[in-house]
Amino acid sequence: MSDNTFGRLFRMTTFGESHGPAIGCVIDGCPPGLEIDVAEIKHELGRRATGKSRHTSQRREKDDVQVLSGVFEGITTGTPIALLIENTDARSRDYGNIAEIFRPGHADFTYFKKYGLRDYRGGGRSSARETTMRVAAGAIAKKYLREQFGIGIHGWLAQLGPIRTDNTLDLSEVDNNPFFSPDASVVDELEKHMDRLRKSGDSCGARISVVASNVPVGLGEPVYGKLDADIASAMMSINAAKGVEIGAGFDCVEQLGTEHRDEITPEGFLSNHAGGILGGISSGQDVRVSVAFKPTSSLRLPCRSIDIHGNPVEVKTKGRHDPCVGIRATPIVEAMLALVIMDHVLRHRAQNGK
Repeated sequence: MSDNTFGRLFRMTTFGESHGPAIGCVIDGCPPGLEIDVAEIKHELGRRATGKSRHTSQRREKDDVQVLSGVFEGITTGTPIALLIENTDARSRDYGNIAEIFRPGHADFTYFKKYGLRDYRGGGRSSARETTMRVAAGAIAKKYLREQFGIGIHGWLAQLGPIRTDNTLDLSEVDNNPFFSPDASVVDELEKHMDRLRKSGDSCGARISVVASNVPVGLGEPVYGKLDADIASAMMSINAAKGVEIGAGFDCVEQLGTEHRDEITPEGFLSNHAGGILGGISSGQDVRVSVAFKPTSSLRLPCRSIDIHGNPVEVKTKGRHDPCVGIRATPIVEAMLALVIMDHVLRHRAQNGK
């Protein structure tokens, strides 16, 4: 299986499966001299973790990250940073009944057709468990960007099913509830919605928004290394992501040109419909991104499918699953944006010397 490495100069290679002995990553290209505190990485991993509320999968992993290389006396050395996390709460027996069955909405069918086999235990490599290492690597990127450039990256749940959650945007509230909602007043409604879904056995989608503030002008490489193109690619690589918007996104279809264009004055831009990126290059405004996540396909409600021999079957998915995968996606989206910007910072420095 190829393409397990993300980035050009700040490169992250992940490895491991959902129910294997461990997952991990190797980060190459991290500048030397950055102080690494494992507690900071673990904090980010804790934000992504399952089992923190009744609204997510009840799989409970310790996510104790081990730093195997690239750090000496708490400081990065410039050599590859290897991170490892052992899987401690996998229950592979839950998936024995789907060893020869394709679950609709999952990667089972395509993995099997492409490779001639698949790891059916929790989806193997296609599991969202892989995103744990993205968050770990993203924690390092976020710290470097914050300390070296003052770049802040903050995400939130913007919509869960039919419920908008960002009519009031209070980023200080995001980590105070299990939904990453920026509006405390809708948390009770979100709780009731998820309780109804869980009782019915169904699931829903979600939309996550993220903003990078204090991004310098000039990041991005036209024509085939555009900042927004790399961001879109990064977000679409996240499990269950089905759509990405930069700035106004699809709303620009209904806008007039006089409304959408971001006028400029000596004091700066008057709007930010472009999402902080013009011609693939950062404009110095906030970089704004929104990602749509599909409803969870692992359901206890029966549905039609086929087995590996092409025979019709009925599928009921057992195991511990998120009724809405988007609930835990906020730290993952933040991490991917941090990894893209980190990579482009180093690429900009390499070409322009600053």
